[in-house]
Amino acid sequence: MHPYNRIPSSGQSTPSPPPSPLRSPRLRRSKQGRFGAGQQPGRTFAQRLTWLILSVFLRRQGIFLFAPLIYISGMLLYMGTVSFDVVPVITHRTAPGSVYRSPQLYAKLRPEMDSDNSTSDTISTIWKHSYKGGQWQPCVNKSSGGLPESNGYIYVEANGGLNQQRTSIGNAVAVAGYLNATLVIPNFHYHSVWRDPSKFKDIYDEDYFITTLENDVQVVNTIPEYIMERFDHNMSNVYNFRIKAWSSIQYYRDAVLPKLLEEKIIRISPFANRLSIDAPSAVQRLRCLANYEALKFSSPILTLGESLVARMKKLSANNGGKYVSVHLRFEEDMVAFSCCVFDGGEEEIQDMNAARERGWRGKFTKPGRVIRPGAIRINGKCPLTPLEVGLMLRGMGFDKSTSIYLASGKIYKSEKTMAPLFEMFPLLQTKEMLASAEELAPFRNYSSRMAAIDYTVCFHSEVFVTTQGGNFPHFLMGHRRYSYGGHSKTVRPDKRKLALLFDNPKIGVEILQASNAEYANS
Repeated sequence: MHPYNRIPSSGQSTPSPPPSPLRSPRLRRSKQGRFGAGQQPGRTFAQRLTWLILSVFLRRQGIFLFAPLIYISGMLLYMGTVSFDVVPVITHRTAPGSVYRSPQLYAKLRPEMDSDNSTSDTISTIWKHSYKGGQWQPCVNKSSGGLPESNGYIYVEANGGLNQQRTSIGNAVAVAGYLNATLVIPNFHYHSVWRDPSKFKDIYDEDYFITTLENDVQVVNTIPEYIMERFDHNMSNVYNFRIKAWSSIQYYRDAVLPKLLEEKIIRISPFANRLSIDAPSAVQRLRCLANYEALKFSSPILTLGESLVARMKKLSANNGGKYVSVHLRFEEDMVAFSCCVFDGGEEEIQDMNAARERGWRGKFTKPGRVIRPGAIRINGKCPLTPLEVGLMLRGMGFDKSTSIYLASGKIYKSEKTMAPLFEMFPLLQTKEMLASAEELAPFRNYSSRMAAIDYTVCFHSEVFVTTQGGNFPHFLMGHRRYSYGGHSKTVRPDKRKLALLFDNPKIGVEILQASNAEYANS
């Protein structure tokens, strides 16, 4: 037998490859088992079935593709046997202070309040520490002597309610004085919300206004004929400046004055909030002079207002003629604008949706706008209800013998919402209660004139309580400080803390009184 040759000789066929080597002894043993032939131990049926299933899976790996289907089928079969009645219900807990629960609190505290028959002179004793800041003096010393030749005429349109218009008047005086211009008596723009067509002379004493400012700012009630002829006697033809809100006084000098010198008359409309709060002292002086000296209500308003002041002092004889005035903002438009939810249910929701659409068409229904009434309440943005005002004042120590003058417009659902406040303070008065129908008739259809009457009565009160903020209380607080040596008794509640306080079901009268001493900033 020839040995195997890897390179065959020429003419010879290629030899067959060598035979495969024998299998490993280890593999040969595995076929016989660990115990050799005839020694394989017995297996149960369950073991054999498990081994068979595993063998199928290991040999046919594609079956794993069906595993998700098998799992889902099993879950569906399982869920079909479960009763959903036993699934636990998760309840949402509202955040403290996010829900209006003041009626429930009042129902709890009312018996204790009704049993309180004290008649202490709270108005005189509630301020534990007298004011020691010294006497402030007005810094609006009136000028004397004539004015230089005017650079031209400024005509403004004041929009908004009574006190927003008042802001515009003060700013117009400041701008005219700074630019050495002649101010035309401001025109009041009619607004669909306030619906008051009153003119300047219907609310303020026009002659007194002009005379008071004569040495500081020249004011006229008409524009000279020769100027109006250039514009065909049509104010809409006069150049109108569209000025950004809160513009600085320097902007008026740099941008408005050159045009004024060129045209000799300019128009600024609208003019609400068109001058920055921060301004040089000379500008601030003119603001104060206009608002606290020159603006005096017209004779009809002043006469009725002072008559109501005298009647309030007479009704407050048990407190030495001292009374508390409260500016309450719970009219329908204020409730609607706040987007807060009270206790009126579905009827209230429908009323507020309709009021928002009437007054601010589409503003609250824009795509993407989300309104969260609970968050608004927690942040102290909801107007205090008459009930909450009563709870706050009783908590501060004012008892039911306190005389209160309530300044407000038409209260939303007044018959229902005002009842608790009258129960807590039976001596409460409004202008409608103090004055006869005949006395109010000339003012009834004019919201700004009615607000001016409220302003007069609140101005002379011993304590002024503001509940919502806005132009009315800000002007009044400033006016009272200006007139009373820099200090006047004022209550400004911390409504964030009051929201938490009125949402506490465990509160008692003592806790209410202790808490209100802190939450009502005076």
